[in-house]
Amino acid sequence: MNDLKTQLLPTSQDAVDQAGVLLRQGEVVAIPTETVYGLAASSLNGEAVKKIFSAKGRPQDNPLISHIADLSMLEMVVRDVPQAAYRLAEAFWPGPLTMILPRSEQVADEVCAGLETASVRMPSHPVAQAVIRAAGVPLAAPSANLSGSPSPTTAQDVFADMNGKIPLILDGGACEVGVESTVVSLAGPKPVLLRPGYITKGQLEQVLECEVLLADAVLHPLKQGEKAASPGMKYKHYAPKAEVTILKGPFSAYVSYVEKHCEPGTFCLCFAGEENSLPCPCVLYGHEKDPAEQAQRLFSALRELDARGAERVYARCPEEGGIALAVYNRLLRAAAFRVIEL
Repeated sequence: MNDLKTQLLPTSQDAVDQAGVLLRQGEVVAIPTETVYGLAASSLNGEAVKKIFSAKGRPQDNPLISHIADLSMLEMVVRDVPQAAYRLAEAFWPGPLTMILPRSEQVADEVCAGLETASVRMPSHPVAQAVIRAAGVPLAAPSANLSGSPSPTTAQDVFADMNGKIPLILDGGACEVGVESTVVSLAGPKPVLLRPGYITKGQLEQVLECEVLLADAVLHPLKQGEKAASPGMKYKHYAPKAEVTILKGPFSAYVSYVEKHCEPGTFCLCFAGEENSLPCPCVLYGHEKDPAEQAQRLFSALRELDARGAERVYARCPEEGGIALAVYNRLLRAAAFRVIEL
């Protein structure tokens, strides 16, 4: 795969058609979605899915999400669809919500990583929709980055990681949401939020009219021997090359801590407007009171830290509710759960 010439093409009908042909031939194509860019292959073709793991350097015990263009594709991925799933689909599809349900016979074993469940969502990005329709099958598509590194939110991010590893990247512009989809499991007796995202726990509860449990792995590492039921549950994920530490506490305490630890190679990952009060170089990831902006900016900010040669990063801690929970969850994994209470 390393000898491939990777095309980076602007979105057009010809490019979408070319992507469809490649996907039907069992190849891997990078596509934009509203969350992050995805590395797509047919969910029904195990050999094609193996190419995703190879390109990413991703462990095969990490399940993948299948992307569909309409509800008629649902039965290719899952079976026994409960009424709760249809209620969530009506409220949030197409959009950044993934549901975990009992898997169908058609979906490739490699997509499900040995689990009896499968993950499925219907993206809202028009290019993603068009490519799925061109391929004619659900597309397994994790984030189009090297495993463990920050997810890509532009086609240029994808090219930096995937040049020479896949045949085609479709450029659909910058991703609107910026963090991966919310993942909720409906495969057990109660709904469980496995990965927070733009669709919040409160919104899910409002539609389902019941409590949605929060998986322990959202805020803590997976327990020894515990299988990842959803993408994004591994110990370290989304990480830049630098060592990231989250500093929890008021801004004044953050400033004081950084002043004592600002050695060469140290950077601050902070909110807009705070950089003038800090002694270290700063990378900004949105305004403190705007979690949607933080989500959109986070991964590009982590990549910027790499580009600027950061060795240590002290990150301002976001809030832990609503959309901000998704930001905090991604930062925890980028930091390998290094958190200092100030």
